[in-house]
Amino acid sequence: MNRDRLVILLAEDDDGHAKLIERNLQRAGVVNPIVRVADGQAALQYVRQGSNGHPLLLLLDINLPGLDGIEVLRQLKSDPHTSKLPIIMLTTTDDPREIDRCYQLGCSVYITKPVRYESFVEALQRLGMFLEIVKLPTPPTASAPSPAGPGP
Repeated sequence: MNRDRLVILLAEDDDGHAKLIERNLQRAGVVNPIVRVADGQAALQYVRQGSNGHPLLLLLDINLPGLDGIEVLRQLKSDPHTSKLPIIMLTTTDDPREIDRCYQLGCSVYITKPVRYESFVEALQRLGMFLEIVKLPTPPTASAPSPAGPGP
């Protein structure tokens, strides 16, 4: 897989957090395009419209306006067309019940945003290293909807 083609969808309503996440992912060596949406409905819409055949990774905050991240996760994982989408929860919520719930619903990874700036930057750098080595499924294309083979 060409990692340069991976699109990172960042669902984050806080402008400061979004800029911090984007800046530190870039500092960690992530060169992939990052598309930001500020609410759950926009995240669902983007995922369902597709990313022009490029692999997609969703960084999802729980505390989003409208549809929260838990509901976005539930809807995406219950839909056969989006159930294999890798979803990384990236949130300030560290309640063990919420963490368990997200894993039960199918999130790939759950990362708590540390309160301290330095810890947050360090967590994002580790996430950037993770994104450098992760292998993601190629999404089906409109002309070849079978998940068994790679797209054109």
